[in-house]
Amino acid sequence: MSQRQDVLKGGFPAFETPRPRDAAQWKTRRSELRRTIRRLLGDLPPLFVPKATVLSTETRPEYTIERFTFDNGVGDAVFGCTLIPAGRMQPGPAILYHHWHAEQYELGKEELLPHVHPQLGFATGEELVRRGYVVQGIDAYGFGQRRFQGPAGEREMGASVEAALFKTFLWEGRTLWGMMVRDDMLSLNLLASRTEVDPGRIAAMGVSMGSTRTWWLAALDDRVKVAICVACLTRYQDLIARGSVNAHGIYYYVPSLLKEGIDAESIVGLIAPRPLLTLTGDRDEGSPADGIQIINAFQEYLYRCYGRSDNFRGLLYPGVGHAYTPDMWQETLRWLAKNL
Repeated sequence: MSQRQDVLKGGFPAFETPRPRDAAQWKTRRSELRRTIRRLLGDLPPLFVPKATVLSTETRPEYTIERFTFDNGVGDAVFGCTLIPAGRMQPGPAILYHHWHAEQYELGKEELLPHVHPQLGFATGEELVRRGYVVQGIDAYGFGQRRFQGPAGEREMGASVEAALFKTFLWEGRTLWGMMVRDDMLSLNLLASRTEVDPGRIAAMGVSMGSTRTWWLAALDDRVKVAICVACLTRYQDLIARGSVNAHGIYYYVPSLLKEGIDAESIVGLIAPRPLLTLTGDRDEGSPADGIQIINAFQEYLYRCYGRSDNFRGLLYPGVGHAYTPDMWQETLRWLAKNL
């Protein structure tokens, strides 16, 4: 692999993630990995089932849009929306939709609402709710209705808010990424508590930052029964070797992962043997193809150990950059129909 190195910046030794002998050994390592990852995310406040306040309800012929807010337990309001299929009377399948970054700080959760998706050309949330899925998304820290939630309030937004929160949370013994993942866990708690949702049939999905939010959440919470990750399947050592560390925003970084011998294939591996689909372009600057191949090969091995090879599908698209293509969307729909 042309971009790989034996030694990373500062003399740090590169490493290969060892493969377990079998599923039993991975289950033991899995528990240890989760404990370590949760510790590295920082001293996060306890989780709970949020009590959401409904801000508005809009009824359309095929579905209803419910906008809500809840307090995340540290004084920050989380804003989100839920799309509910018309006539849903019994608990059914649901999707936790994680929005992307793309420096579109005003967009946030609106990515899933009725508007033209900048890459796919249609509204993803609308397409999913028409297929019978309850779809929920929230604004991450710094996005949408939360883009002024930094220490400076309305004097700062966007990248400035991300940087300020990253620094402030470190002082508090937390990480920005840990707090973002925690909010996604609270959102999952809320979604699973809805009467229209079967808590045993919840998927998570997203593109770019939404992809990373998806594989971290699914790695740490087994209630995510199906995961779909588009782009941002990034192996950290390969990102460093390629010199593309700045291809990701500051929100993305967690201290000491490599020091603890943890790279992305181990985190993604915590999802096994639940259904996982990864879709990535081989020209994605933030996800070097060499690293994607290592991550996907590691998953293929793990899923074979579990005897569930059919539950993993990892595709690398030649000539495709950081994108969500129509072909990827069709793969997404097929995966949901098969597994959810």
